[in-house]
Amino acid sequence: MSRTRAASASAASALLLVETLQRRFVDKLETLARDSQDPTNFREVEWLRDQGLHGGGTRLEVGDTALFDRGSVNVSQVHYDDDPARKLGSATALSTIIHPRNPLAPSVHIHISWTEMRKGPGHWRLMADLNPAIEDLEATEAFEKALEAASPEQYEYASEQGDRYFYIPALERHRGVTHYYLEGYATDDPQADESLARCVAEAALDTYVELLGRALGRPSDEEQRAVQLAYHTLYLFQVLTLDRGTSSGLLVHDQNDVGILGSLPSHVDRELLASWIERLEEPQNELLHDIVAALPEETPAPVTGEAKIKLANVVRQHFRAHPDALLQQASGDMLPPTVDNHR
Repeated sequence: MSRTRAASASAASALLLVETLQRRFVDKLETLARDSQDPTNFREVEWLRDQGLHGGGTRLEVGDTALFDRGSVNVSQVHYDDDPARKLGSATALSTIIHPRNPLAPSVHIHISWTEMRKGPGHWRLMADLNPAIEDLEATEAFEKALEAASPEQYEYASEQGDRYFYIPALERHRGVTHYYLEGYATDDPQADESLARCVAEAALDTYVELLGRALGRPSDEEQRAVQLAYHTLYLFQVLTLDRGTSSGLLVHDQNDVGILGSLPSHVDRELLASWIERLEEPQNELLHDIVAALPEETPAPVTGEAKIKLANVVRQHFRAHPDALLQQASGDMLPPTVDNHR
């Protein structure tokens, strides 16, 4: 069965936007790869929600190349036009994470989404954060300036919210070096709101490609690669224990587990990850224990497709057994949509 699309005009406009951004980003990354003598093409993977009846998505992914450790650029649209009992009308999103091979090149996470409830207005969610294993202060400044120029009125608040959302209390540090996060954003000018989403996304995507290109020629050593492995371990820890978007996606359905966990790097340090169990309060310490157990017993541990499915089931089972533990997850001033919004 083919994938259906949401009926509303605003959802259609949002889908066109995120599909255009997806192609823009991947084209630039593939061009950069060719220019660096690494002719890499992203692979297209389609997934369907309820056999396509309620939409689905397409992710363009890459990994294990000279340039990319892991990369995933996802577009999805889920809708319930046929089910008036659902609170959610539709959700349309671009979500991407790139983990470069070179430890001196930063990772990046960008999320742009439009959500419509069946009753009430729609809203945007805008996220962009730079995540280096080893910080380059010039790169951090360039990323911040690009986002500030794209949204001068919203930047200070979005930066403050991003720093709150991506803070890891147990490790007393942030996931990245600069964070942008607007939740539930909407004004009385829908066209201006969509324009803001486009400007923020293009600024983040285009600036990241420039920063990645600058870092490619820098030689790295074994010590720096060890720092990167430790950082990738922290990244997996934050995504699986704190990120509300990941947890909510896994709780709503199990039809795209590998795609939802496309943000995870290729390898992590199981021993380092296990050392953080005692830093967590109950029941999150149980969750991390089960996450470690789900990873392959290799050094470093590969985060394979099979491992992602196991990890997805661990997270899903944990939060179904301990729904109150969701309150321990990341948030800003506004709580992101939860599983309840989809019922």
